[in-house]
Amino acid sequence: MKINGNAIRPGMVIEHQNRLWRAVKTQHTQPGKGGAYLQVELKDIRDGTKLNERFRSSETVERARLDQKPHQYLFADGDMYTFMDSETYEQISLSGDLIGEDQTVYLQEGMIVNIESFEDSPISVQLPDTVVLEVTEADAVVKGQTASSSYKPAKLENGVKTLVPPHITTGTRIVVNTADGSYVERAKD
Repeated sequence: MKINGNAIRPGMVIEHQNRLWRAVKTQHTQPGKGGAYLQVELKDIRDGTKLNERFRSSETVERARLDQKPHQYLFADGDMYTFMDSETYEQISLSGDLIGEDQTVYLQEGMIVNIESFEDSPISVQLPDTVVLEVTEADAVVKGQTASSSYKPAKLENGVKTLVPPHITTGTRIVVNTADGSYVERAKD
């Protein structure tokens, strides 16, 4: 599907120079002389190389049509992660590189994820926005610190360290953002 060069948004996947690229950052620039353009930082989906490219509104780019299917995470075997198609019950194993090292720590058995594929070849795995994890270590509250909105370090059951409010103690289940590992709220379960 052809789109205008200035219609590219972060997260979009486009075909450019016979390769698949994901737009990471976009910035509209209007110089004093000449026409406006969109400065786009692109990341190659296959090998992770980056490219900065300028697109004018008169140019068109090919937006890649991706298929998204829900899959259930089953287990990890070394650096391979196995998922099951929720409709056909077919299993697929993907490498940790494809998922992203920062995302694999949030995978939980039975979790439903979306696997994006291009021409029947998986290119990325999208985790849910948040996960519920238990706090395994939390620093004690320093007296007098509760009045201000200060956060204290805590370690979660998956080994990730994050900052939590003073009222969170060891054993508390919390909701964590999978994009950056930040505390969202106390779990409601």
